[in-house]
Amino acid sequence: MRQSVPVIARPPAASGVTEFGREALPPRPNLLTALMLFAVFLAIATSGIVFTEPAPVDVLTMGLVVALPLIGLVRVTPMLVGYLAAWLLAAAAAFAAAIQAIDVAPATTHSAISVYLYAASFVFAAFVAHTPLRHVRLMLEAYVVAALFAATLGLIGYFDVVPGSSEIFTRYARATGAFKDPNVFGPFLVPAMIYLAHKVFTRPPLATVVPTLLLAYLGLALIVSFSRGAWLNFAVAASIYWLLAFATTPSAVQRLRMVALLVFGVVAAVVALAIMLQFDPVARMFEERAAVLQSYDVGPEGRFGGQSKALDTILDNPLGIGALNFPFNFHHEDAHNVYLSMLMNAGWAGGLLYLAIVLVTLGLGLAHALRRTPTQGLFLVAYAALVTIVHWRHFYLLMGIVWGLMSATPQRHAIAQPVQAHVPRRPARITGRFVGAMPKLKAVRQPRRPARITGRARPRLPRHIALPRRRKITAPRRPARIDYR
Repeated sequence: MRQSVPVIARPPAASGVTEFGREALPPRPNLLTALMLFAVFLAIATSGIVFTEPAPVDVLTMGLVVALPLIGLVRVTPMLVGYLAAWLLAAAAAFAAAIQAIDVAPATTHSAISVYLYAASFVFAAFVAHTPLRHVRLMLEAYVVAALFAATLGLIGYFDVVPGSSEIFTRYARATGAFKDPNVFGPFLVPAMIYLAHKVFTRPPLATVVPTLLLAYLGLALIVSFSRGAWLNFAVAASIYWLLAFATTPSAVQRLRMVALLVFGVVAAVVALAIMLQFDPVARMFEERAAVLQSYDVGPEGRFGGQSKALDTILDNPLGIGALNFPFNFHHEDAHNVYLSMLMNAGWAGGLLYLAIVLVTLGLGLAHALRRTPTQGLFLVAYAALVTIVHWRHFYLLMGIVWGLMSATPQRHAIAQPVQAHVPRRPARITGRFVGAMPKLKAVRQPRRPARITGRARPRLPRHIALPRRRKITAPRRPARIDYR
C-alpha cells in the first residue's frame, strides 16, 4: 500500500522571518515588482520634505495609487472596501459643504486633496494586506529614513551648523526641518522613534546598539522642536506600546528585560535633559514652553478664542461651511483642532463620520493588538503611534498600515505549516496505525546471520547457464568393515 509523506511546502503568501518563528520565503520578485517596492520606499522616505505643496511624496504617492493595483501588489478585502466606503462618504459630505461655501474654489480643492489622501490610505492598506510582514517592514524602514533626514535638517538649523541654515530649518527659535511648522516636525518623528524602540526591546543585545543611537538622535531633534504636543505624543505612544508589548509577551525573561530597558531609558532621558538645560538658550525656551498658556492661546483672537468661534459656527451651520473658509472669513487662523475642522469642512455628517472612523479603528485595533500573529510587534508600533496622531499626513499612512494588518487573512500571517504532497512511494512493508498523514512506524526484528562463515564463497551463477556434465570415475570402494587381527 502506498502511503503519503508529509513535506514542508511553501505557502504563497508567507514571507520573511516572523516575530515568533520563520516563515516560508516568498517567491523572488521580478524586476517590475522590485521597482515598485523601491518606489514605495522612496515615496515614504521623502515624506519628510514638505516645503512646498504638492510635495515630492504627493507626486510619488499619486503614481503608486495607480500603479500598485495595476501591478497586482494589492489585496482588496471586504473590510478594506468598507474602510474606503466610509472615507468616500465623508468626502461626499465635504463636497456638499463646499457647494454652499463663501469661497467655493479653495473648499473644492481641499476636498479633492482629501479624496487623494483617502485613496492613498486605502491603497497602502491593500498593499500591506498583500504581504503583511515584508511590506510593513519596508514602509517602517522607509519612515525611519525620512525621520532621520528631517531630524538632521532640524538639528543643522537649530545649531546653525551651516551659515544661514537657521533661517531655513528653524522658526521661532525652534527646529522645523523641512516642514513649515515645528508642531508638525515634532510629531512626525514619533512613529520612527516607536519603531526604533521596538527594535531595542525585541533584538538581541548586540543588535540594539544602532537602534539605540538612532533613537537618541531622533530624541534630541524632538526636544529642540519644543513642541509640547510632540512631547506628549511620544510619551503617550511609548506608554501604549510598552504596556501592550509587556502584556502580550509570553516570556518572563523578556518582560524583565523590558522593565530594565524602561528604567534605563527614563534615567538616560532625564540625564540628557539635565545636561541640555545647562545651556541658556535651551533653558529659556524650556521655561517659556513649560507655561500652560501661551500668549497666542488667550484672548478672543487667540487659539481658544478661535475654537470658541468654530464651535458657534458649527452649531449655526449643520451642513458645514466648506474647507478653508473659517480662517479666511471667520477667524485669522485655523481652529487647531481636527474634529472641529472636520465638522466645519464637511458638516455634522462628515465630522461625526470622521470621528466614528477613528473610534472604530482604535477599537478594532486594540482587539487585534491582543491577537497573537507573526506581525503583532509591528502592529503595536503602528497602533501606538496612531492613537496619539489623529491628523497630519502621516496619519493616513498609519491608518493604512493598521487597517492592512487587520484585514490580512490568517493565512497571510501564519507561519509555514506542513502541507500534504503526494510523492512516489516505495512498496515497503510498514506496520502500525496511521496518525494523521504520517504512519507510525514499528521496528521489525530481522533474523540474524551466522556468527562466522569460513571458506571461500562459491560464486552463484545464473540459472539459465548450464554446466557441462562431469564424467563419472569409478574407484574401488572401501570395505564396509575391516577387522584387524
